[in-house]
Amino acid sequence: MLSRELGRTGLQVTPLGLGLAALGRPAYINLGREEDLGHDRTVPTLRREAYDVLDAAYEAGVRYIDAARSYGLSEEFLAGWLEDRGVAPDALTVGSKWGYTYTGGWRLDAEVNEVKDHTLPALLRQYGESRSLLGRHLDLYQVHSATLESGIIEDRDVLSELGRMRADGLVIGVSVSGPRQAEVIRRVLAIEVDGVNPFATVQATWNLLEPSAGPALAEANEAGFGVILKEVLANGRLTARGSGLPAALHEIARDHHTSLDGLAMAAALANPWVGVVLSGAVTVSQLGSSLRALDLKVGRLDEATLANIAEPADSYWSERQSLRWQ
Repeated sequence: MLSRELGRTGLQVTPLGLGLAALGRPAYINLGREEDLGHDRTVPTLRREAYDVLDAAYEAGVRYIDAARSYGLSEEFLAGWLEDRGVAPDALTVGSKWGYTYTGGWRLDAEVNEVKDHTLPALLRQYGESRSLLGRHLDLYQVHSATLESGIIEDRDVLSELGRMRADGLVIGVSVSGPRQAEVIRRVLAIEVDGVNPFATVQATWNLLEPSAGPALAEANEAGFGVILKEVLANGRLTARGSGLPAALHEIARDHHTSLDGLAMAAALANPWVGVVLSGAVTVSQLGSSLRALDLKVGRLDEATLANIAEPADSYWSERQSLRWQ
């Protein structure tokens, strides 16, 4: 798999990356986790599963790994794997995120699994935690799920600290979430602190059901930002486990002799402005499906086709919010 620069950051990545959101904690909102992971989701079991998927991804040439403080033990698993396998800091690019704290206590029935906090004390605390675990492997540090409501893009103290981190050589990014992703991205592009925008990458949800951030992401790419796509399978809705999907999706998948997840992944990869598309695989088999999408030639779906498939952004995010942690 050929590597390429992520925007103008200087970081080398591959078109397919591995996200650890579903591998670092026992419960998540992806459909079918019981089928994928079974009932034994103890720390040792998920650590082994994470190592297996990381091994397979690295062997296949994947060179971007994405974690977060709120992904349970994802940073700890990743740090252990990097040390055990003797992976040098320059052998792959590692991104993580701050802004949410994992509060699930490694329970499947936790009432609250994560809490958002975009304040300066949270940044300083979580950066110290991330750096302690990942050391020199930490290349990209992202705000986790910035929204207009969180106030992060107007917080001059936080932005100034991120600017200082950028000046010290750490690439700074932002991930966005919710029905107003495009608006947040455009606000981020216009940020200036002491004459410099501290941000160099943006990570957003884009999939066939929710492509509304696409034009803003294209603008970010044009401005030199690295673009990372997450949730391209819509938390499992764009797989055989999904229900109530438009007939057009099934028809396009049949026309290309592929599965729904293969179509969804290939469509994300076909966007000309994308730097990395994240696979959220929790098994080696699922990773294999993501890797096969690299060879699918579905082309970029035209706007009319996307419009027929996509849901209104508000409806999509309402549905996502209703998904059960399992």
